[in-house]
Amino acid sequence: MQEPPRRTGFGGPKLIRLLARLTDADVPASPLSPPDKLGGWLAWTDAIALSGALSGAPVAATPVLPAAYSAEERECARVKTALENAITGKSAASARAQAGPRGQRRAPAQPEVQAAELVQYATHRQRYSTLQQTMETNIGGLRRRLRGVLAASSPALNRLAVVDAAMEQALGARERTLLAGIPGLLEPHFDRVRRAGQVAAGPEPDVAPDVALSVANAAAAAEAQGSDPKKAVGKPMFTVGPWLDVFRQDMQSVLLAELEIRLEPIEALLEALRGG
Repeated sequence: MQEPPRRTGFGGPKLIRLLARLTDADVPASPLSPPDKLGGWLAWTDAIALSGALSGAPVAATPVLPAAYSAEERECARVKTALENAITGKSAASARAQAGPRGQRRAPAQPEVQAAELVQYATHRQRYSTLQQTMETNIGGLRRRLRGVLAASSPALNRLAVVDAAMEQALGARERTLLAGIPGLLEPHFDRVRRAGQVAAGPEPDVAPDVALSVANAAAAAEAQGSDPKKAVGKPMFTVGPWLDVFRQDMQSVLLAELEIRLEPIEALLEALRGG
């Protein structure tokens, strides 16, 4: 099956490069530097909180044994693996059982869905959003846990924990809003891959080309008007085929790239613990 053209040559983080390649969105380079863009995201109340975190007096800390660092690294690796398994579908039962400690959101099972649902984007949007919620809950728990260990390690690391908490408070809402828009960005790509797959498959042997075109047009019109395409025609417009595997692989790549971005604060806090 021939895939639709994909954009190349776009710089930035892996997630941004993937989205630029899979979508038709024209993303011009920002004239602002990263510090300038970050400053535009912070309200004056956030600036006050960050200033207080940076200028506050260090708090006395009780040294933490190296074994505690190893335990935190193992916990972070375990949750990362469980989230990766949930995204890729590997060891799904194990991932659901091990996604997080008690009180955290467990990795979602991949629901059993019918073929008619798989050819509709709503099914994939729901799965993407569910995995986003799982990542946010479990990674947020790890971040708070690491801050607690940092705060107990040394005055300098305690200050880092306070600054990290202030940054999460200041930028968390904007981050959630931006990431929540990703499923919507993938919908046009889903439509292109689905149409290309249907064209490659051609009409079914017992359906004449003009009849197949009429069925497709009727279903498309019903979908555009917000009604159920399956009720407008006797048979669904699209069928499951190799195109679905193409889209699933693309969505999986985007989810894994998003996971990398969400884990960056975790990696930074772990590195601070390692350095002591």
